[in-house]
Amino acid sequence: MILWFLKDRKFNIDEAISKLTKAIKWRQDFRISELSEESVKGLYQTGKAYVHDSFDIYDRPVLVVVAAKHFPSKHDPVENEKLCAFLVEKALNRLPAGKENILGIFDLRGFRVENGDLQFLKFLIDVFYYYYPKRLGQVLFVDAPFVFQPMWQLVKPLLKQYASLVRFCDAETVRKEYFTKETVPPDFRC
Repeated sequence: MILWFLKDRKFNIDEAISKLTKAIKWRQDFRISELSEESVKGLYQTGKAYVHDSFDIYDRPVLVVVAAKHFPSKHDPVENEKLCAFLVEKALNRLPAGKENILGIFDLRGFRVENGDLQFLKFLIDVFYYYYPKRLGQVLFVDAPFVFQPMWQLVKPLLKQYASLVRFCDAETVRKEYFTKETVPPDFRC
């Protein structure tokens, strides 16, 4: 864990310790060690997000978010955050030896205005910037509709250097460039 923070802070020890201290406090306050599939069962069963059973072709665990199933007005924001933290932990626990990061896929097919959640996106950015640095290898925004563009324009500046990890693509690209026929997530099968 210490190495993630050192790499993130370009081996500046004081900055790495400061960031690591903040992450440890967050983990304690958020009770990361108490999160389980049972504790997030209600939202987990919606299928709005999951850790895919197979790795991508780069041997990375895959976290899939189905944005059309996210309704911020219907779910408690804290419960959404707990599901997010649980799934990030689950994905990271599946890392093969020698691998350090995961692939995030945001399936934006069917995304509508009511699925937009700027508060949650800010939380997600904080999670990967402050608490899990250098753990996100790439983020795919799949089939982003026009209605998603204003949200992206608001979020992009918040990502800072991490914006370079984002790739907009279509479902066919996901199937052909990131998975084999046997390992493609169910939501992306033909």
